[in-house]
Amino acid sequence: MARMHSHSKGKSGSNKPLRTESPKWVGYKGNEVEKLVQKMGSKGMQSAQIGAVLRDEYGVPDVRLITGKKLSHIMKESNNYGEMPEDLFNLLKRAVKVKKHLESSRKDLHSNYGFKLIESKIKRLVKYYKNKKILPSDWTYNIESAKILVE
Repeated sequence: MARMHSHSKGKSGSNKPLRTESPKWVGYKGNEVEKLVQKMGSKGMQSAQIGAVLRDEYGVPDVRLITGKKLSHIMKESNNYGEMPEDLFNLLKRAVKVKKHLESSRKDLHSNYGFKLIESKIKRLVKYYKNKKILPSDWTYNIESAKILVE
């Protein structure tokens, strides 16, 4: 698949091995992993951060194979997921960071172009989430409200 904002064709990524059950060497059961996810989610960690901690510190290769549920579903069940999708929130953080940089250095044309690309990704995601009814239909993006949401 091609890259979104470049003229390159992209590159293939690695694929996870096909597994239907948890490896035998994993020492955690499903309910233990769910408790760990709920504990980390209550601290305000995002699902990608939780997955990395579970992989690196606890030796859990895949939460879905052990629990039968995705990490984000476990977080939604325990009300630790947040009101905004994580990918949109991370893009908003990037946009606020680049806008702050542009306020101090107005002549940085490369960052200005990057800011426009980030905003177009945000608007595309907002349109998708409105159609899926994840975001309310009256939700609009502007950089001032993004600053308030992120901080």
